[in-house]
Parts: sequence; C-alpha cells; structure tokens
Amino acid sequence: MRIGLIYFCFTILFTSCFFRQSELKKDKSKKFTQIFRSTDNEFRYKMAEQYYATNKYSYALQLFEDLQPYVKGTDRFEDMYFKWAYCYYHTKDYLNAENFFKTFVETFPTSKRAEECDYMRAYCYYKQSPKVDLDQTATSKSMLLMQSYLNAHPGSPRSKEANGIIDLCREKIELKEFKSAELYYNLGFYRASAIAFNSVSENFPDSKKADEYKFLIIKSYYNYAEQSIETKQEERFNKVLSECTDFVERFNESKLTEQVTKFKTQAINNLKKLKDNEQIKKAN
Repeated sequence: MRIGLIYFCFTILFTSCFFRQSELKKDKSKKFTQIFRSTDNEFRYKMAEQYYATNKYSYALQLFEDLQPYVKGTDRFEDMYFKWAYCYYHTKDYLNAENFFKTFVETFPTSKRAEECDYMRAYCYYKQSPKVDLDQTATSKSMLLMQSYLNAHPGSPRSKEANGIIDLCREKIELKEFKSAELYYNLGFYRASAIAFNSVSENFPDSKKADEYKFLIIKSYYNYAEQSIETKQEERFNKVLSECTDFVERFNESKLTEQVTKFKTQAINNLKKLKDNEQIKKAN
C-alpha cells in the first residue's frame, strides 16, 4: 500500500513536471511567433541579435533570413550575414554553413572576418566528413580547402589547426584505401590487393605504415604467384623477388625485414623447383 502511494505520488510529480515544461515550450514558441510576425523590423533585428547572443541559433536564423531584404545594402548586412552563417553552423547544418561562409568571403573580401570565414568554409567540409567506410569526398574537399586557406593566409594564427585537420583527413583517406586493399586480400583477390596496396604506398609515401604496405604488396604477389598456373609462376615469383629487393633498399631497419627475407627465400626455392621440373621434363 505504501509503495503504491509512493509510486502514485511520483507519477503525479513527473506528469506535473512534464506538462509544466511543455507549457513553457509553448509559451516560448508563442513569444517567438509574435516577434517573428511583428511589423517592427528594428525590434525584430534587436531580438535576432539577442537570440544569437544567448545561443538560441534556430530562432536567430529564422529572423536573420526574414530580415535579409530589410538589412541588405546597409552597414549592418556584413555583421548579420556573418552571424547568419554561424547560425547554420551551430545548428549543425554544415552544408548551408559552408555555402554562407563561402559567399561571405566572395561578398566581403576585404572584411576582417574574411579569413575566419575562409577557414570555417573548409572546416564545415571537415564536419561533414563521414565514417571511414563511406565515401570520403567531403574529407578530400576539406583537405584541399584547408591547404588553399594556408596558401592564401601564410602565418595565420589558425595554421596549426588547419595543418592538424589536413593530417586527420589524410589519415582517414589512407585508412579508407588500406581497408579497400585489405578487403581484396581477405577475399583472395591477390593481384588486385597487390595493386591496391601499391596504390596506398604511392599515395602516402611518408606514412608511418609505409613498410607495412610494402610488405603486404610482397605477401599479395607471393600468394598470387603460388596460386598461378605453372607457366606463369616464374614471372610472378621473380616479381616477388623484385619487391623484396626494393623493400630491403627502402626499409632496411624495418621490423618486418625478417618476414620479407622468408618470403624471398620461399620465392627462390619455388623458382628452383620450377627450374628442376623444367629440366626433368626436358630429360624425359
């Protein structure tokens, strides 16, 4: 009985709080509607500024958009357009935010805020960068725009952040390409995986995993040669030897050198067997 009473009181309290919050939201919404429909544009502009200052970006956004014809052509338009762009950014509409930051730079190229907007345009693409397994067009675009920003604004106080984002984007694209190559290998498409790992190696020559990519090229070519018909094996095991030699020349201090040496030895042994088999055939 007592537990039931406590539960009943809790339910009443929760319901009361829920309805109170709902009423507050309705009151705020009603107040905004009244402001939005006001014919006093100066009042509406003042309220848009107030909403922006108090981080109520969705309200400020609607008012800025509606006030554009009233403010455009005045001394206040630059400031409003700048805040308008940030409203989109803060409401996570990065597609529109990118477009507004871009247009700001084009419309107000001599503004003190043009550099910031140039940076924010590239940053909006970075914010749209998806998970590694998905298409990385936005990631690539962010890299290009960040590099363009650095070229246009040498010595910028945002240079460190811009370079950091370029590095993060590059790492994501590198991982994307690596996963694609790895998938080919796991599916047993060894020639395709060798070509794909080689592409990763060429696209990211300064990668911390450069020796690993080269090793996977060797491993892929070895498996490809091993599964080939006998008439193709000599050529393909020689390709393995060529890749092993290149590995030792480029990564002589790599921890993977020992494993590369094993593949080289196995390739040499296979070539010797092929030669012996060829001699036996000729003898018969």
